[in-house]
Amino acid sequence: MSTLLVTTTSLAALIIYVLVHTLYIRKGLHKTPQFVRGNYPILGAVGFWTRRWDFFKEARSFSKSGNFSFHAGSNLLVCVTGEKGRRVFYDSRELRLEEGYSVLFGQIPDTKLNDDADLREDARSTHQRFMRHLQHFIKIDYIRSRFPLMRAEVRAGMEAIKNDPRGVTDPFDSIYRLIFMLLIHLAGGDEMAKDHNIADEILYYFAMLDESAGATTVMFPRTPSWPFLKRTYAGFRLYTVVDNIVKQRSKQRLDDPIQYLLDEGERSYKIVEFLIGILFAGLLNSGINAAYTMCCLASSPEWLAKARQEVRLVAGKYAKDPNGPLYRQLDDVPFNAFETDFPAVGACLKDSIRLNQMMAQFRRNCSRHAIKLGNGEVIPPGAFATYHVGDAHMDPDIYPEPEKWDPSRWSPGVEQDKKGYAFVGWGCGKHPCMGMRFAKLEQNLITAYFLAYFDFHLEDEHGSKLAEPPEIDYNQHGPGRPKTKHFLKVTPLEK
Repeated sequence: MSTLLVTTTSLAALIIYVLVHTLYIRKGLHKTPQFVRGNYPILGAVGFWTRRWDFFKEARSFSKSGNFSFHAGSNLLVCVTGEKGRRVFYDSRELRLEEGYSVLFGQIPDTKLNDDADLREDARSTHQRFMRHLQHFIKIDYIRSRFPLMRAEVRAGMEAIKNDPRGVTDPFDSIYRLIFMLLIHLAGGDEMAKDHNIADEILYYFAMLDESAGATTVMFPRTPSWPFLKRTYAGFRLYTVVDNIVKQRSKQRLDDPIQYLLDEGERSYKIVEFLIGILFAGLLNSGINAAYTMCCLASSPEWLAKARQEVRLVAGKYAKDPNGPLYRQLDDVPFNAFETDFPAVGACLKDSIRLNQMMAQFRRNCSRHAIKLGNGEVIPPGAFATYHVGDAHMDPDIYPEPEKWDPSRWSPGVEQDKKGYAFVGWGCGKHPCMGMRFAKLEQNLITAYFLAYFDFHLEDEHGSKLAEPPEIDYNQHGPGRPKTKHFLKVTPLEK
């Protein structure tokens, strides 16, 4: 009898909580855009997590203004669409990027729990600290000073592919890892760059951290769920790797990024947080984009020929030995030329970004007033704003045949992104990508050397030749590896 009473009371309490939560606590302001169908109590809009791009398209089509509202757990989100929505999203100073991602990404673990420091920082302070250090690492003179190490890393990566007796490489492993190593040269430690065991350990636990992100960690951030435990463990292991390096620095100083952070007064856990932030900002996007660009070039004889001819022309302009192998001629190409002299390679990359960067971006209204969207709609104070990049990148009125990889979209006089903020792959407005210059450099460097080293085509895991690049799952939460394996069959070039 007592068990039945407890059960009945518990169910009644749950029903009352759901009703109060739905009718009062989560009741949106009357000026927010209309709410989507399936915005469930406690959980919110499940489609936001399970089929993100389809969810956005459907919700947009049911809204008179194109804008709509929904919940992710207890968090109120307002999705903006169209050119007017993009301008509000990217131009508003009240919409803070750091506050949006700190809650809705749910990926960076609380590494300070592993440290004896008694520091408590909010998302804004952490972001300001991150940006201050990032500004140092993306200064052009600093990147130039690290460029010889980066070039040597790319050459070593190409030699490893060349010496693989299988004659094939998975670009979503090999090229992705190269991007990771270049980021380590930019903002990691020399120990990480020189010892591949340390580098592999960092990459492994970073991947674990990325996989742990999702609905559970956002809706129930402190609940000891399996994703939460994975995230915590990955953070602990990354802390251990960095802390061991930091302890050795008491015996030996090095001229590298970790030493700079230590000289700035950062403790081990802050260095881990910075490194994780760099990898989330620079690896997930650039690693997938660079790999996908190779696959697209392998399936497009026209653009493969254009890009390789561009590499030959640039290399020939600077080569001390014009009769040497093309990759050795590239060794003489200066830093500035890798930034500016590869427009065809850049066009290939840009359309890869347009296709792969199909994600929702987040901000939070940190002001005390509502932000007007027009049509009487607003983003309330404390609410989150979101914009799905596909709203622009998949708009056929901007990009004809939007799902087709076509670098000619960016040819001089043709540029298809002339509408306001039609290409947002590098950010825009008041929120541009600060690392854009470095990202373009590293991908020009990798693509140019790959084209100089190899002729190549696409194959499946059985060795059958493929004519099309990997299919992109637009419902993923961001750039990701294809569901089926694609390999590049490589043949070393004589010249």
